[in-house]
Amino acid sequence: MGAVMGTFSSLQTKQRRPSKDIAWWYYQFQRDKIEDELEMTMVCHRPEGLEQLEAQTNFTKRELQVLYRGFKNECPSGVVNEETFKQIYAQFFPHGDASMYAHYLFHAFDTTQTGSVKFEDFVTALSILLRGTVHEKLRWTFNLYDINKDGYINKEEMMDIVKAIYDMMGKYTYPVLKEDTPRQHVDVFFQKMDKNKDGIVTLDEFLESCQEDDNIMRSLQLFQNVM
Repeated sequence: MGAVMGTFSSLQTKQRRPSKDIAWWYYQFQRDKIEDELEMTMVCHRPEGLEQLEAQTNFTKRELQVLYRGFKNECPSGVVNEETFKQIYAQFFPHGDASMYAHYLFHAFDTTQTGSVKFEDFVTALSILLRGTVHEKLRWTFNLYDINKDGYINKEEMMDIVKAIYDMMGKYTYPVLKEDTPRQHVDVFFQKMDKNKDGIVTLDEFLESCQEDDNIMRSLQLFQNVM
């Protein structure tokens, strides 16, 4: 569209007479102004008031200002799509493949399933992961593992998340992991969590299992560190 308008403007420049210069420049100004306003309407998102976010999260107003400045530096439009999210996340794990884990994490942040994450979504999740209660953190982690959002975690979903984490950590982990390590890890987790052996883990089973098993809590804490 921009190329077409540029060609059109070029043709106009060649054909206009000097007496029309003022009218032409005014037209250019108005056109650019309308395009800018249209772009702002379509792309930019302004977050809720910081006072409201301060009430909804565990961050101070000053901390929210710092977080928002960083978010805007990475995402000038005020929202981030999945591809950009993956690119940003990959920077933190240069020795591994973070794409799948970033995919799952993005959809956990995108609570409204709009295909984009706003500052409010980002800071709400960050508040839970950094300063939430144990119960809040576990509920958020359950939602991450519940890939299809049916209210349960099955073994395949848990395997997908754990494998994505191992892929992200890369081949330079120490000690070097065997190829079947993720499967063994999931087998142990799932056996402990699936209390009634029905092949799925409910939220209650997840919360109970995590809070009564120190090994699971330590492992989940390790996984939360990569979020």
